[in-house]
Amino acid sequence: MFCYNRNNRSCGLFFNLFLLKEIKSNIDTKAQAFISKTEEYRNLLNDFYSKLNATTRRDNSPSVIKHTERGKLLARKRINLLIDEQTPFLELSSLAAFRQYENQFPSAGIVTGIGVIHGLETMIVANDATVKGGTYIKETVKKHIRAQEIALQNNLPCVYLVDSGGIYLPEQASIFADRFNFGRIFNNQAVLSANGIPQISVVMGSCTAGGAYVPAMSDETIIVKNQGTIFIGGPPLVKAATGEDVSAEELGGAFVHTGISGVADHLAENEIEAIRKCREIFESFQSPDRQKLNRIEVEEPKHPISELYGIAPIDLKKPIDPKELLLRIVDGSKLNEFKAEYGRTIHTSFANIEGFPVGIIANNGFLTTEASLKAAHFIELCNFRKIPILFLQNITGFIVGKKYEHEGIARAGAKLIHAVATASVPKITIVIGGSYGAGNYAMAGRAFDPNFLFMWPNAKIGVMGGEKAAGVLESINSSTDGKSLVQQFEDESSAYYSTSRIWDDGIIDPVDTRKIVALAISVSLNKQFEEPKTGIYRM
Repeated sequence: MFCYNRNNRSCGLFFNLFLLKEIKSNIDTKAQAFISKTEEYRNLLNDFYSKLNATTRRDNSPSVIKHTERGKLLARKRINLLIDEQTPFLELSSLAAFRQYENQFPSAGIVTGIGVIHGLETMIVANDATVKGGTYIKETVKKHIRAQEIALQNNLPCVYLVDSGGIYLPEQASIFADRFNFGRIFNNQAVLSANGIPQISVVMGSCTAGGAYVPAMSDETIIVKNQGTIFIGGPPLVKAATGEDVSAEELGGAFVHTGISGVADHLAENEIEAIRKCREIFESFQSPDRQKLNRIEVEEPKHPISELYGIAPIDLKKPIDPKELLLRIVDGSKLNEFKAEYGRTIHTSFANIEGFPVGIIANNGFLTTEASLKAAHFIELCNFRKIPILFLQNITGFIVGKKYEHEGIARAGAKLIHAVATASVPKITIVIGGSYGAGNYAMAGRAFDPNFLFMWPNAKIGVMGGEKAAGVLESINSSTDGKSLVQQFEDESSAYYSTSRIWDDGIIDPVDTRKIVALAISVSLNKQFEEPKTGIYRM
């Protein structure tokens, strides 16, 4: 049955359903090799959760104890009270600054993520005052700016839960003056406002120096009585500059800014009241003009999603069939493959995830000329059909050699890169294995502005593997120590190295992939997709 109506895209639903075919798995989950690999991955996952919990659950930390003794709520508790009950919160970059600064800045001293407030998907930025007084290092700035970028790209209102001492002065040289340093936060606030995106600040503690502009540039600001303060220069700076003795409350407390300066709009007796007031403000927001997709009834995969642990690539020298991963992620384990017999080192298919239609591009080896052209063609289809694209990266890069250079692999690869860069539909990238060389770019790496980019704990990212790098240097008679270089590449290509520097939006458990992709698609629908537009393809 086929129905076509130019004015009713939902008629195509029946056509899509009949095209999707349930694919049979070829994996024996009772085989010893599968069981052993599953156990190996669970050990890797246990290590991940150990690191994550040590970062996000710090109840015994002296600074946390001191914070709560003052009657103040922790950043994540504030967020839990702010969002709608029984709705998810997608926290981003939880391991930012991990293994840097002697681990003195867990989560880079800031919690960011997407939650639902009065039914509206919202970007939330919450300072963590238990981490060096909520002051900013380079990764804090980068994480804050990334949250604003996501808000702008996906048309999300923003809530800033402010409790910060501003710039961490010992690191000021690396975070103050450059284009994407601290000042970019306020530039972004102006841009968000100009795009009609609401921003609300709740001042729950210090709001010092440049940070004072966060509430000052918000649509509405709430400040907590006898707790929140806002000032360009705090009492010590005022004393040093003018000789004037003044308390923080006299200088920039809640009564000053709600009754004298007008910098804040609402006075709250305590944090609970402030959060309640923030939620009340959201009642006046209009729902966005969401992009419509043909969402169908959700169907769980036919295979347990936990089987991903036995399939995920740990030894990146051993190839995997991406279809086996997809059978544990997509609705009903059903796929409609595109060009199944052509360019077979890349998999392209249409499917549904939690009912949302999605185009999937997944690696099955290095990129050849045929694979590049196939993927570029598929991206164009998704663009014109307005279907979000999911990229699953496990890529060593483009194929090399005299034969392939003569065939024009660079030209074919350029077409794919061009298609990825100009795609007008949402792009969601998951690094499930390796992400090496220009393959990272061609599969919607960070430089290509995917709406979201996540990594599995086993993932690796770099120019090339350490052994290959050592081989290249050896071939050009480099004096570099091969063994040390291999170890350097191994360390610098890990998922933890990447997420610490916010090259991604966080490490995720493979079994959460399905719901996180669905949430990411839902978030991307807060803004109408742009019409397809491309530049010049070298033919």
